[in-house]
Amino acid sequence: MDKPSEKPLTKNEFLKAEKPDLSGNIRETLANPEADRFSGDDEQFIKFHGIYQQDDRDKRKMGKEYSVMVRTRQTGGIVPAAQYLVYDELSGRFANGTLRITSRQTFQFHGVIQKGVGPLIKSINESLSSTLATCGDVNRNVTAPTNPPIDAVSAAVEEDAFAITRALLPRTTAYHSIWVDGVQVDLGLGEKIVKARTSGDQSNPYLPPPADLDESGAPIDKLYGKTYLPRKFKTGFAIPPNNDTDIFTNDMGFVAIVENGKLLGYNLLVGGGLGTSHGNKLTFPRLADVIGFLTRDQLVAVGEAVVSIHRDWGDRTDRKHARIKYVLEEKGVAWFQQELAQRLGQALPAAKPFLFKGQGDAFGWFQQNNGEWFLGLFVETGRVKDAGTYLLKTALREIATQFAPTFRLTATQNLILSDIKTADKAAIEKILHDRGCSIVFNPGLIKGRGMACPALPTCGLALAESERVFPALLAKIEASQAAAGVAGEELVVRMTGCPNGCARPYNAEIGLVGKAPGKYNLMLGGNREGTRLARIWKESVPTDEIPVLVGGLYQQYAKERRPGQAFGDWADQAAIWPTA
Repeated sequence: MDKPSEKPLTKNEFLKAEKPDLSGNIRETLANPEADRFSGDDEQFIKFHGIYQQDDRDKRKMGKEYSVMVRTRQTGGIVPAAQYLVYDELSGRFANGTLRITSRQTFQFHGVIQKGVGPLIKSINESLSSTLATCGDVNRNVTAPTNPPIDAVSAAVEEDAFAITRALLPRTTAYHSIWVDGVQVDLGLGEKIVKARTSGDQSNPYLPPPADLDESGAPIDKLYGKTYLPRKFKTGFAIPPNNDTDIFTNDMGFVAIVENGKLLGYNLLVGGGLGTSHGNKLTFPRLADVIGFLTRDQLVAVGEAVVSIHRDWGDRTDRKHARIKYVLEEKGVAWFQQELAQRLGQALPAAKPFLFKGQGDAFGWFQQNNGEWFLGLFVETGRVKDAGTYLLKTALREIATQFAPTFRLTATQNLILSDIKTADKAAIEKILHDRGCSIVFNPGLIKGRGMACPALPTCGLALAESERVFPALLAKIEASQAAAGVAGEELVVRMTGCPNGCARPYNAEIGLVGKAPGKYNLMLGGNREGTRLARIWKESVPTDEIPVLVGGLYQQYAKERRPGQAFGDWADQAAIWPTA
């Protein structure tokens, strides 16, 4: 593949070039009391500020009701308790009353109306987080192993995840001037904000240092340049044998190599990515290639070099074909290794052996190396909410207020509370039980491994339901297991309302990808280790037929499987696939 310069650039490339500070007309819209939405080109600019414009599709017959989704940055999913309490209050004041844990260890605020955007983002920044570059054509939130550091290795990996976060932040000046200095508001959150800023370093780790300016006053970003990346870029860390961040699905991944309890460095993975477009054969899910080994002191240089390759070689003429996975697929690993060596001034040595044995979260109590405890909690579809007698949001607020644990968001949309004293365990359990949240301790091996994207009614890309139908669908699949005589067995099921794959269905044992209202592509054959892609087994399956088809497969699986063979491994090899 030659540099894709023959075809015309996409509109997004011209927008970025014209406004390299990413300001657009955002200030003007925020200052207009009559504006109920961002319009025109600003719908692209606001993504770089962590904002997606949406409308309630359930209400479109009565006219569009606009709102936005706002996404925070939380490297490794780490949220101090004081920061969580700020989020909790902001979600009730400016959003729909819920917080949603994403598959990349962040929080999303949904249903934010126009006049609340500025105060919300300013308060997020004041609590020492940010929304900068959680969307847009840049490196997004960096994922990392969720469990609290239990040894020097996991502490070092956490430190390195923050180092990459800082190195890959864009140097835009507009974010700070619009949301930090430009919003003047007193929300009465003084005490909560002060608490969020009083632990450790009081500087915001998610805001970049001031950018240099060129003669025109535009920021100079040595890494991203004036037009940033051709498309989004995702980075993660993992520590074998647990692939809890789905590391092979990232554009860039760092797999920790540990010998004799010491972190030697990382194997570099490049070229993963799951988004596709239905009917477009130029798009496809792909798992990353293993490129080579690097030491810790090479981490930032290697990370910046990989991003620069995407910047220079990614396709800027077709956004559906713009991810770095297509560069790797079309030019090959050897070419990439050579290009990387040229930029680093030396070649990386060969990768070291590693093995993943599984993925997913553990639920219940576990002791940390310092004698304190962490508690793994199931959060259905990642939605922290109060509903009827299920008062998870209230319970977490009480726990954060009374005991101040560290909140850790997992890459499978669950939650860990860490740094808990032994004497506080019983009281925390009582709060959760009293608030109707017993299920969070033991959801079972299907619910606990499942993921669904938000989809309808707010996501403008959704072709079908996901979050709203997923719990009922999982219950029917559990019944199918029981009917086949294999009740309670682990199963990785993931569902999305469109082919972008935000809940990573493409490497699940059972993946469901929205094709049209009420219809899904049914994918089978991914594995529990997250190292194999699933394949389409049947297309455009109606929602009601999915449990029936899965039930038939489980009957066959129960008869044919080898001892200990997982469903995904059986499906990958079984005689269930159409023959040519």
